[in-house]
Amino acid sequence: MLALRLTRGARPAVQLRRLLVALASAGTGFLLLCTLGHAISHPEDASGAVLRLAWCLTPLAATVHFALAVARTDPGTRPRPGLAAIGLGPARLMAVTAATTALSCTLGSMLALLFFLHLRGDLTGMPFDGAAADFLAADAPLPLPAALTLLGLVPAIASVTVGLVLRPRDDRPLAAKREARSYGRFGAYGRTVAREPFGAYGRFRARRTAGEPAEDRSASEVAHEPKRAATPSARVGEDSPEGPPAEDGRTDDLDPAVLPSPKEAPKGLPWGVAVLAAGLAVEAYANRQGTTPAAPLPGGLAGTPSVLVGWLLTAVGLAIAGPGLTHLCGRLLQSTRPGALRLLAGRVLMAEATRIGRPLGIVCAVASGAYAMTTLYDRAGPEVGPLTTLGLALVTSCTIATLLTAAVEAKHARSDTTAALVRLGAPATMLRSAAALRAGALLALFGPLTLVVAELAALPLTS
Repeated sequence: MLALRLTRGARPAVQLRRLLVALASAGTGFLLLCTLGHAISHPEDASGAVLRLAWCLTPLAATVHFALAVARTDPGTRPRPGLAAIGLGPARLMAVTAATTALSCTLGSMLALLFFLHLRGDLTGMPFDGAAADFLAADAPLPLPAALTLLGLVPAIASVTVGLVLRPRDDRPLAAKREARSYGRFGAYGRTVAREPFGAYGRFRARRTAGEPAEDRSASEVAHEPKRAATPSARVGEDSPEGPPAEDGRTDDLDPAVLPSPKEAPKGLPWGVAVLAAGLAVEAYANRQGTTPAAPLPGGLAGTPSVLVGWLLTAVGLAIAGPGLTHLCGRLLQSTRPGALRLLAGRVLMAEATRIGRPLGIVCAVASGAYAMTTLYDRAGPEVGPLTTLGLALVTSCTIATLLTAAVEAKHARSDTTAALVRLGAPATMLRSAAALRAGALLALFGPLTLVVAELAALPLTS
């Protein structure tokens, strides 16, 4: 009931994202049901049914990834002050998020079942003059347990994935965890950072924690304390040595304290490049061997198992290397005496490298695969079936929607920084220019990379 109330009381933008998750789940469920229909109508082709089911794993993974991205941006299930007092702690909110994801995916699965039954003619007459009877097994009864099992894959996998990824974690260092497990004074669980001398509790208002100013000073001492100006006109470099000068020799009105702190580079870039190179090497080896095609691809194409393994390694390598490449873009934007605009754009990219890098790498992998498939279709000329078109459209739409959802999550994460810049007098044109600069830098790096990987991925099947 709590998940239903949170789902009903969400904003229209959140409801739209949940509706998109339901549509993606409906498309994946329909592909799974069509695979079941082909297996029923062709009982002698067991290997073909297994291969079709294996090709459905790509839309399934794209749908689950999109559902996870939507669950991360759901504002109705974020920890808020006061919720733990009524029993809504982080673990309970994680369970509510997983239940909300399961509801959206279940709605999509039910829509897929209704549409599948309608095309079979079980609800009304046979539409489209029976053109879809071949892969829907309209002349055979539909096994309901098998259909429900296939339709339950998307809600079950999506909810479990959301629960595992969003589970509460203790991000403190190991030393801090050991310190928290020890028992302090009078049996209290945990220990204070600084030890207090004997008699500290006897002085009025003398106790203070680490990092807080003393509260027992006199009013005259506080009044004569030197104050630091914090006006928006404070220039970078006058009171902070961290402010880099602009390109024209002057300084800009931007305090580096309000910018996102630069984070260290993700450690997956070397591994991603290695996996990407391994995938391209496997494809080149398959092209050199010239073996007979043994695994049919969607749309009537054919390829060896080595080519399929190479494509999979290439996609995984791009996904792993995405955060590192995004961090590299941010670092390059801040090189050679950056001004306020490039400094802001680079810092934001470095701070959001992990959040938007992996979806961006997956989009590049899908774009390279789509480009390679388009090249192959133009040369070989096979007929593209409706299920192949639906699968490609579903994977492409889910990956792009996941990237846009990650961008929305990143925008919400840096809302404090944006508000601080606005209070300091930063114009709105500067914020929009920084966003355009970030998008241009990412496109300048990932665009040629996608084209190169696509050409190399299509090479084994075009030669």
